[in-house]
Amino acid sequence: MDIPWEDVRLFLAVAETGSLSGAARRLRIGQPTVSRRLAALEYTLGAALFRRGVEGASLTSAGERLLGPAKKMAEWAGEVGRAVESSDRSPRGLVRITATPFQSFDFLAPFGAWLAGKHPGLRLEVLSSIQYLDLNRGEADLALRAKAPTQEGLKEVLVLEFENAVFVSKSLAAKLPRKPSLAELPWIAWAPPFDMVPPNPQLEELIPGFTPAFTSDNYLVQLAAAEAGLGAMVMARNRHRFSRPSSLVPLPIDLGPYQRSSLYLVCAKSALDIPRVRRVSELLVSELEKVGASSSS
Repeated sequence: MDIPWEDVRLFLAVAETGSLSGAARRLRIGQPTVSRRLAALEYTLGAALFRRGVEGASLTSAGERLLGPAKKMAEWAGEVGRAVESSDRSPRGLVRITATPFQSFDFLAPFGAWLAGKHPGLRLEVLSSIQYLDLNRGEADLALRAKAPTQEGLKEVLVLEFENAVFVSKSLAAKLPRKPSLAELPWIAWAPPFDMVPPNPQLEELIPGFTPAFTSDNYLVQLAAAEAGLGAMVMARNRHRFSRPSSLVPLPIDLGPYQRSSLYLVCAKSALDIPRVRRVSELLVSELEKVGASSSS
């Protein structure tokens, strides 16, 4: 029995988002279309793949058996797509980069503006996300991540070591003790469903009974709150030539084991065979190496 890739892709979207509406958003099609195509797939297979309920869609035993092969098929579809694109020898077109909200806002957005001026044939699409997108499947071409790649088929293009610091507004700094402790600070942190995203777990480890003064699920809202003097944020201390002016100032506070962090530029190994991806990767490496050099000097 031949199952078209588009049907497998739809099955995976429902399985991984946990609902038909989530799959519709991921695939950018209507929910009735998802429901109709899923019903047709289940009819073809002669088995229900999901149990539908008010809380979403959960896999049946038949769905569980299909999940592993479907994920492999998605990875091979990404590999096929990269093989086709590698035949285009011109470094032109769209390159998709996924990164944290901070890296997307602080570095990739101004980098994109510089790239458009220097290399008008290249375009960036920045996918700001807390979750890791699957590079093997082709959900993005490049990624800036806080952890080294462990998935087979991925390549670590560059690792950058940098220093973290606690930042507050000048108005808040004037109200604090000269050398405040971590526990004395009003903190700005992630709200659910991102409350396990750094620096929340690290602050919980360092501060007994950690309770933020302000939380948000949006990085830019957190940054606006810090600039308004509402609290402190842990941010990378390194500066780069695209850095925007900031009213925040670092405090002389030791973050212990979290004083330093790493940033990894990652891609699928075969993605570097695509000229436009390779060129953007090279430009990113050049800029990030300058950041590393300035941080160590």
